[in-house]
Amino acid sequence: MGDYLIVVREADDPHADALSAELARLARSMGMVVSNLHRQAWLGVKGPQAPGTLAVGPWILVGDVFNRRRPVLPGGPDDPDDYERKLVARFWGRYVGVRFGAKSRLSSILRDPSGALECIAWSHQGLTFVGSDAPEWLVHKLRPPWRINVERLSQALLDPFMSSGPLLLDGPVAIDPGTVQPLPLDSPARSIWRPADIALRSLGRPPSLEDAAASVRSAIDEAVTGLAGVSTPVAAEVSGGLDSSLVASSLTHRSDVAVGLWLSAYGATPESDERSYVAALAEALAIVPTCVPHATGAMTEAWLERASQGLRPGVNALDRPHDMDWAARLRDAGVTALMTGKGGDSILLQRSTTDVFTDLWLARGWRALLARDVPRLAAENETSVWSMVGAARRHGRADNRLPVRDEGFLVSRHPPVSHPWLAGCQAFGPAKTLQIAGVLDSVSRHGPSMLTETVDVRHPMCAQPVIEACLAIPTPLLTHGGRDRGLARYAFRERLPTAILERRSKGDMTRIYARMILDNLAVLRPWLLDGRLAALGVLDRDAADRLLTRESLIWRGSYSTIIVAAAFEGWVRAWERRLPPPA
Repeated sequence: MGDYLIVVREADDPHADALSAELARLARSMGMVVSNLHRQAWLGVKGPQAPGTLAVGPWILVGDVFNRRRPVLPGGPDDPDDYERKLVARFWGRYVGVRFGAKSRLSSILRDPSGALECIAWSHQGLTFVGSDAPEWLVHKLRPPWRINVERLSQALLDPFMSSGPLLLDGPVAIDPGTVQPLPLDSPARSIWRPADIALRSLGRPPSLEDAAASVRSAIDEAVTGLAGVSTPVAAEVSGGLDSSLVASSLTHRSDVAVGLWLSAYGATPESDERSYVAALAEALAIVPTCVPHATGAMTEAWLERASQGLRPGVNALDRPHDMDWAARLRDAGVTALMTGKGGDSILLQRSTTDVFTDLWLARGWRALLARDVPRLAAENETSVWSMVGAARRHGRADNRLPVRDEGFLVSRHPPVSHPWLAGCQAFGPAKTLQIAGVLDSVSRHGPSMLTETVDVRHPMCAQPVIEACLAIPTPLLTHGGRDRGLARYAFRERLPTAILERRSKGDMTRIYARMILDNLAVLRPWLLDGRLAALGVLDRDAADRLLTRESLIWRGSYSTIIVAAAFEGWVRAWERRLPPPA
């Protein structure tokens, strides 16, 4: 989705009035469409797929808003946030909300539970800003006294689930998904939706297999249909994997959705070439995919920094050659949006590990051995049932540790800080906890890239209907048959070909991205070793020097952490140049 900027001025403040008017002129000159949002506020939007507005009671919602097919309305008359809880249950989409109070002052900000639309707020010289970004022209004009927070920078580098958490800058405030932020901005935010609250439904009596399958199928259809209908024609990514195939099946299931291009990229290694599965899907759904090689290109310092111009490090923007290639193809095809299957791995439970049995054990005790899928789960993980029992019996509720990035060259000087969404996960087993953490990862998938600058990239698997449906289902049922995403396979068994449903492997781009790093060490070594992360003490220069050689990388791997560190380095360089020097 495109960007938005809301500027609210204080009443009876001539200086704020003048600055607001000047910023509106600047916004228009930068391609934004500016309109009055309220008596003391204006809204600027730009594409692709510029956000619209919708009034719902006292709230003005900015973005895409859809009615839920079967809303589950929470709250009660004694809940001060009853209206807002019902609002986020009644509607879903990609939106933020603003509410005005006395004297047309901004009183509250709301962000939808999916977090698909970024929401940042700050105050400056009698104005309050709410936006999806702080563009360079605005920062240059305002010169806000923001500073990089080195402690949060270090924590975010180590913790992959903090990528959608607090900003790495002191000054602006990131509104968490599913929260209401009162004004002034130093007031505590109020949570009206959390993944853990939805996941509590999974601890009750489990639904039948058929009911669970119908719930997942209906949620995916709802999310795909809603997002595809925002504007057409759309393109759809068909990788040959299960998740994009689910989206494709929902698209073809609706005859009124116009798909102008089915696009698939294949890599140069056997495990990254999925064209045989794409062909099976094409035959089953009667579609004609366009298969193109995954584009590669030389890495430069210029595009490493270009990838991280926003308020968060541009981890989504690092496959720049591929993004540029697809952007050109989509533009030439005349489509306005791209539908993807991203996020399905996390929410549909791609990790069918022994942790699933631990979840079952914590819920049923010894009766877990009676579950039909237990032998298959043990076989899939190449272990014995009794080994799974031993691990489950040793498991404590405090053992739900989540993965961190630790390749020996990131410096940890501060205690870890968990995202608020991960509070209260002691009620769940390790597999459900990881699924909840995966919702955080889904939020980060909406980040900007070269591709999002050209078309509206839509991720239905990261949408609220799918998130809620899957969180409410116990993990052993999500892995029906002892298989990864087993329930989704069962739910779509009549729509997808056997080759996709029974596929044992998964497309793997690891060697492609490893080659990208190995071929660009001449750029990455000085970028990191002589960069700002090392100067700030966030990166251990000597350890990185030992790691960043062909021999060490081929032996140890660590590719994903290196590319993430490169994005963070570009972000620090960009913002240190953008912000005024300390007084």
